[in-house]
Amino acid sequence: MFTLNCKGRLLVIDEPIVMGIINATPDSFYSGSRELSVDGALQKAQKMVEEGATILDIGGQSTRPGSSVLNADEELKRALPIIEAIHKRFPDTFLSIDTYYGKVARAATEHGASIVNDISGGSFDTAMLTTVADLQTPYVCMHNKGTVGRMHQNPVYEDVIREVLDYFIQRIEDCVKAGIRDIIINPGFGLSKDRKRVVEGKG
Repeated sequence: MFTLNCKGRLLVIDEPIVMGIINATPDSFYSGSRELSVDGALQKAQKMVEEGATILDIGGQSTRPGSSVLNADEELKRALPIIEAIHKRFPDTFLSIDTYYGKVARAATEHGASIVNDISGGSFDTAMLTTVADLQTPYVCMHNKGTVGRMHQNPVYEDVIREVLDYFIQRIEDCVKAGIRDIIINPGFGLSKDRKRVVEGKG
């Protein structure tokens, strides 16, 4: 059993739970997750909550191959109105913000999010780990390899399992040093990896 402190609310995980994904983007991986309007996002949120989602993850920027890179202000314009609306309509549902910007993480948690979900593990924005530590929210730390816009371009591994493990050993240490208490790791299937490297375990 795991207990996460989500801004003073406890999320107790003693069985598998469902996270619904709502992307305030026109270009995310799965078209069914995309919703740029507040009304549309509320409809998606209601359906997900009714079907048993415990967490709703809101993102304002796609990280699929070839996607456009937005700055923090542009990302906030997309995501923040949706987070505010969903939090107001479904106050008992846990919301996470999918971002690699510390500025976005802070604004989102001030308006209803209580979990930070970062595909970069704090590597794209040096302010992210200290921001999350200050906010005292759970932090989803994901593995990837490369930089924004280039992490999908022919990633090479000698041993993908060992390298991902070493990455998390270091990133967890960095998170703890920063003061983050609740850390969830995500190996990042589909980001900076392909099927050949994952199956064979090497580059």
